[in-house]
Amino acid sequence: MLLKIRHSTQYSYDQPVPYGLQQARLTPKACASQSILDWRVDIEGGREEVAFDDQHGNRVQLISLDEDAQQISIVCSGEVETHPTAGVVGPHTGFAPLWYYKRQTPLTHPGKLIRKLAADLADNNDSIARLHGLSATIREEMTYETDRTDSGTTAEDALKSGHGVCQDHAHTFVSVARILGFPARYVSGYLMMNDRILQEASHAWAEAFVPDVGWIGFDVSNVISPDERYVRIAIGLDYDEAAPVSGVVFGDGAESLLVSLQVQQ
Repeated sequence: MLLKIRHSTQYSYDQPVPYGLQQARLTPKACASQSILDWRVDIEGGREEVAFDDQHGNRVQLISLDEDAQQISIVCSGEVETHPTAGVVGPHTGFAPLWYYKRQTPLTHPGKLIRKLAADLADNNDSIARLHGLSATIREEMTYETDRTDSGTTAEDALKSGHGVCQDHAHTFVSVARILGFPARYVSGYLMMNDRILQEASHAWAEAFVPDVGWIGFDVSNVISPDERYVRIAIGLDYDEAAPVSGVVFGDGAESLLVSLQVQQ
C-alpha cells in the first residue's frame, strides 16, 4: 500500500522566546513492513542544530528556535510503501541489547493492578497467542476514551481509571509483557483511518520480541497486529523515548500547540 503523509506541529508563544530547543523524532526508517520512497522535514522559525541516531536507531533532530521567535513550525511529509507482514518487524537491530527492553520506566512501572493482570493471564506455551491474549485483556479492562489521560499518565494509573488512549494501552502492554519475560517497547507512528484523512494525533502501539520470530507489533487500541495501514516512526522504552516532538523553552510566555495530520492512500 502506498501512503501519503503530512504532519504539521506548530508551537506559538505570546511573548518572544529567548531560547528554545526541540527534539524531533519524525523520520521513518526502512524495515520489513515499510519502504521509504520520499521524506522531508521542513522547519520555519528555527533551524536544525544536529541530527543523529539514538540508542534505538531512531533518527533524531535537535531544532533550536530562532532568537526571540514567537512561533516555530515543524512539518514532515512524504510517501511510504507498506508491506503485509502480519505485524512481524523482524530480527533485533540497533545499539540497545534485547535485555534493555525488559527495563521498566516511571511510565510503565508496574503496580498492584498491573501485576495482578500479569498473574491472571493464562499461561500458554504459544508466546504469540499469549501476547494476543494480553492485548485483548487490556482492551477489555481499559476503554478507549480521549481527554481522560495525558502524556504523563502512568500505565498503572490508566489501568486503575479504566480509560485511556493508544499511549496508555501501549504502556500497559509493555509493562505486563516485561513482567512475563518478553523484551517489549513502545512505538510511535501513523495509522491510515478507513473513514477519514484528517486526524487529531499520531498513533502508538507496542512491540514484543519472541525468539525465532523477532519483534511483533500489537495495537491494543484496535486489538490487531499492525497491517499495511501502519507506518513506524520511532521506538523506545516508553512515550518519552519515542515522542514525535518534545523539548524545552526558556521564558515566561504561555505556549499553545496546533497539530495537523493527514494520512491517505
